[in-house]
Amino acid sequence: MSGQAHLASNQEQRGLPDFAHWPADYSLDIPDITLGGLLRHAAETVPDRTALVEGVADPSARRRWNYRELLEISEQLARALLSRFKRGDRLVVYGTNSPEWVFLQQATSLAGILVVPVNPAYTPRELNYILSNSEAAGIFHDDSFRDRDLAPVVAEAATQGCSNLQFVERVANIWSLIETADNTIELPEIGPLDPLQVQYTSGTTGHPKGALLHHKGVLNTSRSIARRAGFKDGDVHINAMPMFHIAGAAMAEFSCIAYRGTFVLMPHWDAGLMLELFESERGNATLIVPTMILGILNHPDLPRRVVSDWNIIFTGAANVPAAMVRDVHEKIGCTVNIIFGQTESNGPICLTAPDDALEDQCDTVGQPLPQVEVCIVDPGTLETQPVDTVGEIWVRGFQTMSGYYQMPDKTAETLLSDGWLRTGDLGTMDSRGYVKITGRLKEMIIRAGMNLYPKEMEDILFVHPKVDQVAVIGLPDEKWGEVVAAVISASNPDDIPSSEELVKYCKERMSSQKVPSCWFFIENWPLTPSGKIQKHVLSEMVSNKEINVLI
Repeated sequence: MSGQAHLASNQEQRGLPDFAHWPADYSLDIPDITLGGLLRHAAETVPDRTALVEGVADPSARRRWNYRELLEISEQLARALLSRFKRGDRLVVYGTNSPEWVFLQQATSLAGILVVPVNPAYTPRELNYILSNSEAAGIFHDDSFRDRDLAPVVAEAATQGCSNLQFVERVANIWSLIETADNTIELPEIGPLDPLQVQYTSGTTGHPKGALLHHKGVLNTSRSIARRAGFKDGDVHINAMPMFHIAGAAMAEFSCIAYRGTFVLMPHWDAGLMLELFESERGNATLIVPTMILGILNHPDLPRRVVSDWNIIFTGAANVPAAMVRDVHEKIGCTVNIIFGQTESNGPICLTAPDDALEDQCDTVGQPLPQVEVCIVDPGTLETQPVDTVGEIWVRGFQTMSGYYQMPDKTAETLLSDGWLRTGDLGTMDSRGYVKITGRLKEMIIRAGMNLYPKEMEDILFVHPKVDQVAVIGLPDEKWGEVVAAVISASNPDDIPSSEELVKYCKERMSSQKVPSCWFFIENWPLTPSGKIQKHVLSEMVSNKEINVLI
């Protein structure tokens, strides 16, 4: 019997409390839904309820749309897109948070076109890879991002390997595009397992992989976390998470639509603006990473703002100290709900509940969501581990991705034939089904909620003429959760590059959040018997100050 088949047979016999296996809970429904179906239901039942608010700093400049308007505009934009693209095409959105982003997401879902969200900080090299790998037929881009003109970036990126790319347009121009819509075009029937997005996430190989996410998976994970946290029909979600990230586009926006709520979209993170919006828009919930929570708790405006309607904070991506949870309870009066998930699982897998004990809120990521099966597996033997024993977290259920776009081999490594998704994360499960995260099989770094992958940075640094060898690791940081650190050895020990030189080199080739902020020099690498660098030993050496800091 194969290891995979052996695991499957074990699961039929092994459940809690002896073994770390949580059978799927079917007591709560997981409907066959689509994003367009949810939007149409809201427009039919609460047409005049505010659906979308542009959360800019000037209250008088905030644009607003009710559900009737959101649907009508989205359908017109969908028809305009279908006169230029066909169902199944990939359309890149390369921009920051804006109502136009939301309309593009809604319109593509109605048209059966797959949106491919891209971080506007990406360099031409990074953007080119996604354009070519996704075989994108078009791209919408912002005018600028952080004082950088994006049109030249797109022009440079849209060269080699982008033969399918036929359409380039500014995000702001969707309104003129809508005016060209042909009302005779019929929108297609979309099924719950049809793809909705291609979300790119890197791996330890350093090559970004496009996870195909389907309507049923993304929408029900969003719906499930909202239900567990107590988000109610008509509630208001204030969102500062980037729309190019699954947290912004799925967990925030889609949970609002599922509960016919109001989605207040901030253009960027600003603690003072978020507090003002919670007061003026009577916000109920938000999803922010721990760094942002600290920004709220320490902001001078907090004591004077009336935020009595605020009752939910979703968070994750880093440890949440008990002191922070207590401060949130005391200063804001809302619950803290810890999320664990990944792009390949259409978002969340586990979530803490409002009535969980403080210890569980701080030390665990809660129990699996409805109809999600989770087990802890020995990565070598593929045996289910006993409770409270570290292993790889595997998940199976409705919310696993359809696969990686155009990468069948990578898909087979992650998504097994019997439906189990190997997350690559290490953790434990106790006898109640509460999961703790203990580490990662993959060498992912989580900086301020963003997933970063060392191999990509290492590949870029490796070709620097003064660098002989490099290893990128994550270091714990109170503000960011983790920061990126690079350990290098020099090609010529008499000509060691400076940290300033390497930072300049990196900034020309990668987005700013990937550029290492800590630099170290080493002569003798800690190696395994097979010659691989032992990164955990490097981390210990850095912690113990056994490696020289690069000046």
